Amino acid sequence: MAPPPLLQFLLLLLLCCDLQLCAAANVSYDHRALVVDGSRRVLISGSIHYPRSTPEMWPDLIDKSKDGGLDVIETYVFWNLHEPVQGQYDFEGRKDLVRFVKTVASAGLYVHLRIGPYVCAEWNYGGFPVWLHFIPGIKFRTDNEPFKREMQRFTAKIVDMMKQEKLYASQGGPIILSQIENEYGNVDEHYGPAAKTYINWSASMATSLDTGVPWVMCQQSDAPDPIINTCNGFYCDQFTPNSNQKPKIWTENWSGWFLDFGGRVPYRPVEDLAFSVARFFQRGGTFQNYYMYHGGTNFGRSSGGPFISTSYDYDAPIDEYGIVRQPKWGHLRDLHKAIKLCEKALIATDPTYTSLGPNLEVSNYAYYPTSCI
Repeated sequence: MAPPPLLQFLLLLLLCCDLQLCAAANVSYDHRALVVDGSRRVLISGSIHYPRSTPEMWPDLIDKSKDGGLDVIETYVFWNLHEPVQGQYDFEGRKDLVRFVKTVASAGLYVHLRIGPYVCAEWNYGGFPVWLHFIPGIKFRTDNEPFKREMQRFTAKIVDMMKQEKLYASQGGPIILSQIENEYGNVDEHYGPAAKTYINWSASMATSLDTGVPWVMCQQSDAPDPIINTCNGFYCDQFTPNSNQKPKIWTENWSGWFLDFGGRVPYRPVEDLAFSVARFFQRGGTFQNYYMYHGGTNFGRSSGGPFISTSYDYDAPIDEYGIVRQPKWGHLRDLHKAIKLCEKALIATDPTYTSLGPNLEVSNYAYYPTSCI
């Protein structure tokens, strides 16, 4: 016997949502925050690089991140991992980017996809495949046609994969933000006038891919509209975007540092890390990401840079083996709860600041309903 019409409709609705056709979100931004479906959001993010752990670890890592108060998981995309030979792609096992993003989505968290495709990340060749070096006439990360052609091809490949699986928020998926290039502002002076044309091209190329979500460039003070320029560092409370129409975003708050052979084991006290986060939100920030939240392991020959160890633990809140690191994880979880209690006040207006003396400042968020209880 056929189910009644109302039950048929509900079943169809559930199927529709399961196929991610009913939950499409409109993601934009204004001068205060990312705006998801018309509402400004205070978002707390953490970096987990899918190839630095195993697929069997991913659900537990993501669950612990959610329990720690995160809203977003951030990851780079590693070009040389996925295209070791030109035109031959590998997305199996630890390289299964789609599976990783879907695992994040199943936990109810968002994704920030940092495509690069240059990523640095203490990763071999900065994520560039070695074959790229041998293309005639190529010059990396500048206004060079052979390089731009390959960069656009790979970036479009990743975007198309995400679209096919309906993983952008505009399609009902978890990806609310993407990044193009990576910390180019640290080196662009060495490229002369070609640096500016390259950055403008990168921005135009990325936005032309029509993902339906905003794009960012970290450490790029001249990122052209509509690209959001963002901050990386141990402290970003004093950072100001290059336009009063863009929100204050911190893409990398370094939870520790990488380990090199013969070097000291890096350590960042949680008191300092938590202070930097609280200060950032106090000073008008609304999106902050821990780099790393789980650092993991440099498997095989993936580590890059001089004497970088196989461990990429990074003194992160979740250690190399997937175990929560106390007191760092718990202290930050409690901080996140406090921040979220004041979310409505934090994004309602622009804060005003009053100095009460040396090293004493009041930040005032004028929001009259009872909001921090």
